[in-house]
Amino acid sequence: MATLKLQDEKHLREHYQQIAIKRGLIEMTIPDKPRSRLQKYRLTDLGKQVLATKNTH
Repeated sequence: MATLKLQDEKHLREHYQQIAIKRGLIEMTIPDKPRSRLQKYRLTDLGKQVLATKNTH
């Protein structure tokens, strides 16, 4: 959130996180428990490729 300069967590989830999940850029570490307090997210291989492409320009 700090990197994107966002303050509203709901806005972050709806406009960034959920879109990234739907596009296959990030994935949940515990997909069976999406509301777990231990839930984290990681880049998928596609997400890593996109990030690498952006960093080369």
